[in-house]
Amino acid sequence: MTAIDQSTTSPSTLLDSSPVREREPLVLRSGLVPRGFARCGFLSWRRVAGVLQIAHPFDEKTISDSVVVDGLVSLVEAGALSGQEQFESAAVGIIRTSAGTSADAWSAFYENSIRELRCGASAFAPVHRRAHSLVTGASVLEVGSCFGFFALGCAMDGYDVSACDISPGAVSLLSAASRRLGLPVDAVVGDATALPFDDDSVDTVSLIHLLEHLDAVGVEAALAEALRVARHRVIVAVPFEEEPSPHFGHRLRLTEKDLRTWANSADHSGAEMFVDHGGWLVLTP
Repeated sequence: MTAIDQSTTSPSTLLDSSPVREREPLVLRSGLVPRGFARCGFLSWRRVAGVLQIAHPFDEKTISDSVVVDGLVSLVEAGALSGQEQFESAAVGIIRTSAGTSADAWSAFYENSIRELRCGASAFAPVHRRAHSLVTGASVLEVGSCFGFFALGCAMDGYDVSACDISPGAVSLLSAASRRLGLPVDAVVGDATALPFDDDSVDTVSLIHLLEHLDAVGVEAALAEALRVARHRVIVAVPFEEEPSPHFGHRLRLTEKDLRTWANSADHSGAEMFVDHGGWLVLTP
């Protein structure tokens, strides 16, 4: 999630209602630190019989992508939480328990997260702001959309918007949010390395904090697919990290050298690279 990375995460079981497996965190909402729990940033936690238990204070007014990510990163840094699966499971648990019903919780999560991104309160807002400034033409496709905050923001700005993610759960959540907010987004399930879109069918294609989740072969294929689909521009944004964040599912440590390598190997008619809260590569098909 980016966050829940992009960023911010890309949960593959967002709508899974199966019983909690032993390795998944148990999440509860509590305004106070429950007895026996250790405070860690926004959250508190304890481990019972090998099961991580997390307490959080968030309700419909305060739940958002940024507070969830910040809270869970503090647990990662404390050594209480590890791995992408556990991180995503804990994130979904926090969101779902922030309101009386799951529907109300997701509604509040989307509305609060979009507001923070639009007003600049979210740490990820500068990335969205820069990406919005690079969009050209009338139509946009967000590849690796996850929750789809960028797609929804583009719809708010009047663009004809499509979104694509490999997670059916994430696509279902985005589609529901699109209907609820009255912001048309055509969200579909699809792989970035084999996009379900025609050649030259969208003006701008964005890959925002996506390529760090792929291996080198996947990156090459995703760029080729984006260039195939885009009429005018492909926007790539990646984080620059000392080490790839395993809880976000990052596989590559990226630098400006990687951007140059991608630009040199892709089939395009122009490339621009720059640094602004991470690395950017803008390609002209």
